[in-house]
Amino acid sequence: MSRTQKEKSVPKEKLIGMKIIDSEGNLVGTVKDVAFTVGKLGIFLSVENKSGETGEIMWEDIQAVGDFIILKPAKQASSETEQETQKACPTCKGPLSYIQQYQRWYCYKCKKYV
Repeated sequence: MSRTQKEKSVPKEKLIGMKIIDSEGNLVGTVKDVAFTVGKLGIFLSVENKSGETGEIMWEDIQAVGDFIILKPAKQASSETEQETQKACPTCKGPLSYIQQYQRWYCYKCKKYV
């Protein structure tokens, strides 16, 4: 069985050191490692941002891999925490989105982290 273009595999060695770009073209950080959480399904990329802080990005949140990694738009990105609990913004009462990279809740209406 042959793989389609969308199903191509990407070796760990290629991912490490790659730049990650969000859906708006902003640099998010650089991949430092590929990680797994014991007892849970899924792969994470360990990412270092410009400030030297390390965070994680779920593989499901990645749209494409080529010369660099492109993230899905934040509204499409999956987050286990977001799926478990839907929170409301304390200012506008609109829905909050959990941004895994920063491990914080964000309000798209107010355009700020909560």
